[in-house]
Amino acid sequence: MPPISSSNPSAAGMTGLHLYHSGVSNCSMRVRITLEEKGLEWESHHFNILRKEHLTPEYFDINPKGLVPTLVHDGVVITESDDIIDYIDKNFSDPPLHPDDADQLALMYDWLRRATSMHVKAVKTHIYEKRIGSSMAQSAEEKANYENLQSDPELLEFHHKSTSGGFSQDELDQATATLETAFEDLEEALDGKDWIAGDIFSLADIAWMPLYFTLGELAGFSFEDFPNVCAWSERIASRSSFQKGVRDWWPF
Repeated sequence: MPPISSSNPSAAGMTGLHLYHSGVSNCSMRVRITLEEKGLEWESHHFNILRKEHLTPEYFDINPKGLVPTLVHDGVVITESDDIIDYIDKNFSDPPLHPDDADQLALMYDWLRRATSMHVKAVKTHIYEKRIGSSMAQSAEEKANYENLQSDPELLEFHHKSTSGGFSQDELDQATATLETAFEDLEEALDGKDWIAGDIFSLADIAWMPLYFTLGELAGFSFEDFPNVCAWSERIASRSSFQKGVRDWWPF
């Protein structure tokens, strides 16, 4: 998604890098890791999304879906985590977080798109069902407020199901199967390699590590059958960007 125009005048007047984010959000983790890898200074606008602090008209004026993260850079608003980290990498080139080889670059973007494409149907469904769905239950007033703010059909359907026990067994099974297939493919991709795409730590690794972390920490997803993935995760966990971008914000 390209940068968007915000109807919130405070966003248009912001200078520097501002990040609206949450400690528990795997999408926010991607952006914080990227900012730390680049050594950039940024201003934090933190929400406790488990307390629904982001569900306000003011924030929906900045991000029309009301999701975190949102990056505002000198008044330019970017709202999807894959677009945000790509934007940061392209606008702040040192150090590069993409391979130079064209084929490896295409591979990086393939993995980046895959991480985001399964977010709602697999990652969020699995985590909400296993851990945080009960904490996101909505009162009648909260439900009416959310439906008044939210216009995205997929998110309306997801939150209706996640807060009312409405996921079918087939949907839950499909979410688990999607995750298992994805990490089977990642296990194969990492065979004999340190990183997902090319010889350098890239946006592909940044996109997938938060999935590994939150699925394991929040939802008890087992990675015991994926030794390459586990070794890869340990390499990333040793980086200061992971400590600062993930661990330092982790609320549990």
